[in-house]
Amino acid sequence: MTLSLNLSTYAQNIMTNFVKKSELNNNWVLIDAENVVVGRLAAYISKVIRGKDKATYTPHMDNGDFVVVTNIEKIKFTGKKFSDKKYYRHTGYPGGIKNTTPSILIKKKPEEILKLAVKRMLPGGPLAKKQLSKLKIYKGSNHPHESQNPKKINFSNINSKNNKSIN
Repeated sequence: MTLSLNLSTYAQNIMTNFVKKSELNNNWVLIDAENVVVGRLAAYISKVIRGKDKATYTPHMDNGDFVVVTNIEKIKFTGKKFSDKKYYRHTGYPGGIKNTTPSILIKKKPEEILKLAVKRMLPGGPLAKKQLSKLKIYKGSNHPHESQNPKKINFSNINSKNNKSIN
């Protein structure tokens, strides 16, 4: 048996360099959610949590950053979603389907609105549950993660459509 080298310049096989567990570098990001549109913020957060904004993105590893969101009670919806959108859940019993709207949910648990949006943008499975635990959501502008020195992202200035003045 002889070994043959691939000397073709047309179709070279190049192995992708995956990041190793010892090379992981998780940063902290701080986002103020005041007057920010829910869906746009959730899409950005899901990308950062998975690590898709990094050059070292590896699909099977948790390479993303931690995200801290403040002022969640001041988040906005576009169109009529604030009154017409429905969130469904099931109790597990026959006839146990329950629904609620963002207008009701923002009074009781405003952090659930963003958490559900981000959760549904992540792939299913154990890795997504681990990545979702990197999302920290707080009412008001105070949070207990000052010691991590989070990098403040001004989400409203990234795109003019990210900001909404009225609900």
